[in-house]
Amino acid sequence: MGTTAAFNSTASEQLRPVLLACCDVPAWADAVLAGRPYADLDSLLTVADSAARTFTAEDVDRALAAHPRIGERANGSGVDAKWSRGEQSGVSQDLATAAALMAGNQAYEQRFGRVFLICATGLSAEQILAALQARLGNDDETEAATVAEELRKIAILRLRKAIGEMEVAPA
Repeated sequence: MGTTAAFNSTASEQLRPVLLACCDVPAWADAVLAGRPYADLDSLLTVADSAARTFTAEDVDRALAAHPRIGERANGSGVDAKWSRGEQSGVSQDLATAAALMAGNQAYEQRFGRVFLICATGLSAEQILAALQARLGNDDETEAATVAEELRKIAILRLRKAIGEMEVAPA
């Protein structure tokens, strides 16, 4: 089980790629690194959360490039692909839902010019589809804020996973 001590003691050059797998926003990763050492997990998550609330439109666009479409399996063997597959594990693969998600993804991409992003952990395919359909009615500004918020939630969720997977280096 990982600890904040493991996070604090890991070399920055080893930790930065882990942070970028959580959220591919270099300024966010740098802010989290700059806050070390952390007294506890709550203080680490507070800094990470605060930094995520400052995502720019460019940050969001960059981070979205690392996310597969909802309902599509993430390719690759990296930790971010593994996390994505786990996060979307509740997405049903029945044909009707898969077709509706594909159509919804296409409509969303035509409407907003980017992949639909939602923190899918714990959500059923039906809940995700309902959110996708509801968000298609958002104006551009509202949707941009929603996407940034979903990205923030994913970054924090993945950071918790990363901490949980870290090992304390022997002294």
